[in-house]
Amino acid sequence: MRLLITLLGASLFSASALAAGYSEKKLGDLSDDGLAPTAVKLKQGPNVIAGKYGTANGVTDRDYFTVKIMEGQTLDSIILEPETVVGANLSFIGVQSGKKVTVPPIGGTPDDLLGYTHYGTADEGTDILPAMGTGFGAIGFTPPLGAGTYSFWVQELATCKCQYRFTFNVGSPATR
Repeated sequence: MRLLITLLGASLFSASALAAGYSEKKLGDLSDDGLAPTAVKLKQGPNVIAGKYGTANGVTDRDYFTVKIMEGQTLDSIILEPETVVGANLSFIGVQSGKKVTVPPIGGTPDDLLGYTHYGTADEGTDILPAMGTGFGAIGFTPPLGAGTYSFWVQELATCKCQYRFTFNVGSPATR
């Protein structure tokens, strides 16, 4: 009986250790600090990243997270899911190469960002990764993003308690 319980416990631990993506509702608030983003594990296939953001009582909730695309894999798309609630179509997502977002959230320029975009309800159900690659003033890129470490910054510029939900699709050149 002890062996069965031990095996069952190990099995449950393994399943949770293999979980990918992130949900603030289940795992807690993502980092508010671009210099110390939350590490989010991605697996091949769809990975949901969901959280809350916005400004309330003069305090802005920004979310920062870092993902690693493994050798032989690519970040093929970022789908803005219909469960996203934006305020006044002023939502923002940016990406920078590396383990940090060094661009200041107020008064910074997009020069060091790899890319960014503003998105709203009209973008629900669409891939926003190509728009991020053409963000004015950013370094720019053409999707997919290859192997490497990338840090993301998500922010709602309007006063609201809003939520976002993205699906990060990780593939490999052989699966495209």
